[in-house]
Amino acid sequence: MDPLALFDTGLGAITPAQAALSLMMAFVLAKGVAFAYELTYDGLSYNRSFVQSLVLGGLVACILMMAIGDNLARGLGILGTMALVRFRTNVRESRDLIFMFAALAVGVAAGVRAYAVAMAGTVAFGLAAGWVSWTPFARRVRFDGLLRFWLPRGDESEDAPAARVRAVLDRHCRRFTLVALRDVAQGETLEYAYQVALRHPEKGDRLVEALGAVDGLSGLSLLLQDAHTEL
Repeated sequence: MDPLALFDTGLGAITPAQAALSLMMAFVLAKGVAFAYELTYDGLSYNRSFVQSLVLGGLVACILMMAIGDNLARGLGILGTMALVRFRTNVRESRDLIFMFAALAVGVAAGVRAYAVAMAGTVAFGLAAGWVSWTPFARRVRFDGLLRFWLPRGDESEDAPAARVRAVLDRHCRRFTLVALRDVAQGETLEYAYQVALRHPEKGDRLVEALGAVDGLSGLSLLLQDAHTEL
């Protein structure tokens, strides 16, 4: 019996060296997809096991494609076997799903020995992921944080607390938008909520210090967030 027949997938006999090369290619390129995901991730719930799944998923796809080849019977058999497995893990972000598909696609390309397609696809996908992540593409107007404080009701003169607050915001913020205003303390006090874009994002403490000096202002809080993170 020809030992190479053990590696016959229908696409022609795969030598052990070719099988090892395909598996190594799938591992390295799927790891590249995982690295692109890690580098461009800007959410608040990073999951290490998902990143590991990207790499392992690429390997599994490669193994399946080498096992199936162009044999229809094998493909139907593996499809039936996979149908018995219940996958209950929910992918919360559509972006995560795309990265999973990319890792699987890399594994499929490596499994059918389309190495040029696998490498070019990985590079193109990584560049595209970086571009959409690091450019303003699909982003709304960005703010650096959410500012909340209480002010007593008063007049609109230049010396009124509300006017002094606006002067402080003009001095320390590139732009600010009032997003909420409500009565507290039986209508004697107003609670303000502003989204603010600071002139110097690393100096948010100066804004807090300047607002703290305004007479009558209380309940001051500034929740800062990464300008590239969308909550």
